Amino acid sequence: MTINRFQIACTLCAALLLSACSDEPEAPAVTEQTATTAGPGSAEHLAQVTEIEDENLKLSGENHADWITHGLSFREDRYSKLNQITPANLDQLGLAWTIDLGTKRGIQATPLVVDGIMYLTGPWSVVWAIDVRKGEIIWQYDPEVPRETVRRTCCGVVNRGAALYNGAVFVGTLDGRLVSLDAVDGSVRWVQKTVPDDSFYSITGAPRIANGKVLIGNGGAEFNVRGYVTAYDTDTGEQAWRFYTVPGDPEIEQGHSDLARAAETWTGEWWKQGGGGTVWDAIVYDAELNQVYLGVGNGAHWNRMIRSPKGGDNLYLSSIVALDADSGEYKWHFQTTPGDTWDYTATQHIVLADLEIGGASRKVLMQAPKNGFFYVIDRTNGAFISGNNFVYVNWATGLDENGRPIEAPGARYEDGKTRWITPSSHGGHNWPPMSFSHQTGLMYIPTAHMSHPYAYNPEWGYDSKEPMGARNGARISLTGKAYIEAVIDPKAPPPNTSSGRLIAWDPVKQEEVWGVDQPFHFNGGLLSTAAGLLMQGDAEANFSIRDAKDGKLLWQYDVRAGAIGSPVTYMVDGEQYVSIAVGWGGAEGMGGKRFDRIHPGTVYTWKLGGKAEPPARMPAQEKPLTELTTAADELNIGNGFNLYLNVCGVCHGGVGTGGGAIPDLGRSADGVFAIYQDIVRGGALASQGMPKLDHVLNEQEVEDIKAFILYSAQQMRAGVDPVAHLEKLAMLQAQSDQARQAAQQQ
Repeated sequence: MTINRFQIACTLCAALLLSACSDEPEAPAVTEQTATTAGPGSAEHLAQVTEIEDENLKLSGENHADWITHGLSFREDRYSKLNQITPANLDQLGLAWTIDLGTKRGIQATPLVVDGIMYLTGPWSVVWAIDVRKGEIIWQYDPEVPRETVRRTCCGVVNRGAALYNGAVFVGTLDGRLVSLDAVDGSVRWVQKTVPDDSFYSITGAPRIANGKVLIGNGGAEFNVRGYVTAYDTDTGEQAWRFYTVPGDPEIEQGHSDLARAAETWTGEWWKQGGGGTVWDAIVYDAELNQVYLGVGNGAHWNRMIRSPKGGDNLYLSSIVALDADSGEYKWHFQTTPGDTWDYTATQHIVLADLEIGGASRKVLMQAPKNGFFYVIDRTNGAFISGNNFVYVNWATGLDENGRPIEAPGARYEDGKTRWITPSSHGGHNWPPMSFSHQTGLMYIPTAHMSHPYAYNPEWGYDSKEPMGARNGARISLTGKAYIEAVIDPKAPPPNTSSGRLIAWDPVKQEEVWGVDQPFHFNGGLLSTAAGLLMQGDAEANFSIRDAKDGKLLWQYDVRAGAIGSPVTYMVDGEQYVSIAVGWGGAEGMGGKRFDRIHPGTVYTWKLGGKAEPPARMPAQEKPLTELTTAADELNIGNGFNLYLNVCGVCHGGVGTGGGAIPDLGRSADGVFAIYQDIVRGGALASQGMPKLDHVLNEQEVEDIKAFILYSAQQMRAGVDPVAHLEKLAMLQAQSDQARQAAQQQ
């Protein structure tokens, strides 16, 4: 068997990673804090300032003293009119306080702040109320998500934020509950289970408020689920409406006439697989048009050949769907990736704006979804206005006059080869929010540059356990087979590489104005201000402030760990503050990192004249490779390699690479290897988030995985050339597959 050495190394490593504004002058900043007569931080104070009503939310587009909704305003543009902190006084910007949250997983949340009271969510859907004036926690709510829930999720135990309305804090939990908390003391007002029991649904996104209703979606389209969004009454928790994003069984009443039309774009028996289409992030309420915009996710199975074998656009996968906010009825849609087969979701951040285009003011929405194209859409009717690729793409050659992608030959990887396609399944842009500056007219986007290996084997149906993640219930198209012939695009990001680039994008001209390269593809959300500042945390443990006009670095602070959350700015007692919650993890941070040590989740807050001491940076720590060896048969090692890629690698990353929020198994203590069966099959570490996998792996398979890990550590300690090591593993993987197939045929 002939195997390309470059192909082998790249396949394994990638498999493990898995001018625009109106001419009208800008309105002056409104910096009046929410009125109160009570002492700051008291129960009476919290009760008064958190009585957020519809009118407060509508005015959030003008009153930027508080940050009371997820994207700062209903337009979700993350542009603040506050201008007390400027380029001229950044040398006076200092730390006001920090709070150690005591967490060990990723923090992706955008905090909410009203009159100096912050509401923040974190790992395992925990909620904190924080007194900004004192830098102290007021209360903490832990929904006690069962730790085995992690087995039914794709992308970590993260949460992206809460909603605030009528004295209540709303949070979605990882196990699918929507919880209403009293904003004063964190006590539970009501709980709704929004997903079926024991299902593969999860919630990581922030709820949104629309006319007295709280809206929540869900995740899980890597598994056998059917996506939907539900609106609940904020006072009672009673369901107001539910919208399904993909059709169900055609023989059963769909509940929405538009789903009958959508069913015409599917073939086969997709409903038995769920169909996918979860709305796990973008839900935007347009108060002006009384519409809700949903960003819809990928299909289940990823590969259209499996879920809809005779083709079709598969509505409303990878689409932006507009609904009537009161009834949940369909109004229009725009599909970014028809017949998606690459996990190119349209769940990414949606921004609303009024743009001057062709001499006329247009009401638009803007999105940079995973597929690598930036879209400007008329939000009154869903009509395509313009689009262009903001990163290099090789799955399509462009967009036609209707905004439909023109697919490149071979993009659907149906020839039995491994096709390295970019953007990767991580996308040209993922969930970290963009920011649209009213001052510069530019959209700031945290982009990602990476390729992934996609492949289709007609013998691997929906229930096949061969592809990556399949034993855990995932239905994706990353092969995990290092020996399959690969097709590599020399113009694309090379396999086994990834990088990021912060770009300023002109949405009218559809072109990049400036960009700053970043070493890693997974960086935090953005915030722009009327003072011409652009703020972002990054994977290298920096919080940076740049000049929004040209990207020049103006100020930087060491936050000890990769910062993937989003910053906010607000006023307290006449002073402008900036805060970000820092904690490394999530899909891209579980198995790797770009800094020397994981630190506890921490809230950082700065203001002019801040004098607080920064938290201590703990010494760099890299555990040594285990010195244990294995005498296992090579076929067992090859099978262990297979199983590691399928079951373990998505979370733990590559053996010996150092790990991220999840440990590197090649650097485990010797005692850990002695109790592998207890950990993997017995659930000995279930309380720490390591699920019990006795339903996935038998005893011999656990031993094979251990043998592969020990063999790999042994090769690394011996200084074996990494490519030669991976080439050998690929050969063992192929031999193991051949032996297993031969045994099955007997």
